[in-house]
Amino acid sequence: MYGAITGSGNCQYMCVWYHGIMPDQLSAKDWLDQGLKTLAANGSGALKADPLAKALGVSRGSFYWHFADVAAFRAAVLAYWREVSAERVIADLEAAKHENPLLLLLQRTFSSHLRLEKAVRSWATFDAEARNAVQAIDRRRTEYIEGRLKLSGLAEDIAQARAQILYWTFVGYALSDKQLPKAKQEAVYDELARIALRTDT
Repeated sequence: MYGAITGSGNCQYMCVWYHGIMPDQLSAKDWLDQGLKTLAANGSGALKADPLAKALGVSRGSFYWHFADVAAFRAAVLAYWREVSAERVIADLEAAKHENPLLLLLQRTFSSHLRLEKAVRSWATFDAEARNAVQAIDRRRTEYIEGRLKLSGLAEDIAQARAQILYWTFVGYALSDKQLPKAKQEAVYDELARIALRTDT
């Protein structure tokens, strides 16, 4: 139940080699932000130095300044995805001081476009490293949801089961090709909120 986080806008820097120095080089984060945007739009096959450099308006030299090779970049993209799609989302929820962070999470999730989530999960169907990243983020997210449910007074076994149900709903939503009309989307949210808030077992 975690929406995609988009990267920054178009690059404002041009990288120029001068005596082996890149005075205006892009940061690794610039490349990773572009990597997430490219992954969401075009899939994992597009995570290559040339098209990424072209999208950023720089030479490949900036790419290899930060990453040993494409494999290292892809590993960094997966780690960055886990950061922005789990750790930052959770931190934002906790900082919001909402009466019920889980309801806020549901609300944000089911009003989001999840192309990045779908792209990473598609990647995980044929790549072991991506699959490990997906499994790790699934554990982190479900543990957070479970923890929030336990704070509401649910027993551990009920919280575990309910967290899994809510999370499976999110995964199904992320992978679905069918966009629900707004009225149905709101009905789904209301029912999930009812499940999340229910304290009788």
